[in-house]
Amino acid sequence: MTRYPQLADQLTDSLALAMPPVAVTLYDSPPTTIPHFDGVVPAGCAFWQAGMTKTFATSTADHELCAIGVHTHHLSKPSDSFQGELQETLKAMIGLDYVRDEEVAAIPVLQREARYIVYGPLSLADKAPDVVLLFAHSQQGLIISEAVQRVDRGIPPALGRPACAVIPHVVNGGTAALSLGCCGARAYLDGLTDSVALWALPGGKLEDYCREIGTLANANKTLTTFHARRRHDVEAGEHPSVRQSLDRAFA
Repeated sequence: MTRYPQLADQLTDSLALAMPPVAVTLYDSPPTTIPHFDGVVPAGCAFWQAGMTKTFATSTADHELCAIGVHTHHLSKPSDSFQGELQETLKAMIGLDYVRDEEVAAIPVLQREARYIVYGPLSLADKAPDVVLLFAHSQQGLIISEAVQRVDRGIPPALGRPACAVIPHVVNGGTAALSLGCCGARAYLDGLTDSVALWALPGGKLEDYCREIGTLANANKTLTTFHARRRHDVEAGEHPSVRQSLDRAFA
């Protein structure tokens, strides 16, 4: 049985994450042991931040202030006003040339209908999440990208708007992706600062990602020392061999 607290600790320690990993899990029926979200948010991406500190379930009604999020998550039984809100939103975005008609069709949408979505700290997960979210700066993202390339056997994609599309992209394809966010998510999430991006990992391969992240974090630490000392020596007028620089890095 996978022990998610250990994997959460491993990710946090290996990457020196400032924010805890968040588990996102799809349910077909209401989870009876998990409290339903109590409150109102302007968009579903706000649940990612709330899910850093507590576990809760959501349904379509909780997401409906963001028609784009309801669309990308293929949420079940939206209200009668949903289509009007979605078209009004898209009309405004197309009018600004923020998106174009042909780009709308390319936005990832969950292939399966989502009835309930649970958010919470990975450390508290009691079943395999569909997606694990990591908020990472570029140095942390470097390690994640190297691990993802090794596990998924391919270069991970970088997605832009809308940020919520990274969830269906990962669930549908079973491979990790980087989201650079969107202007909406960056307005709604305090943690999504200018120096931070969002990584989404499919939960089914979490142990593989964690193993490679740990290995590559250690390798990056050693090689960073190697390069820093090599730079120092060269700038001091020396011409060290690779072996000499390696010896200094491991000294």
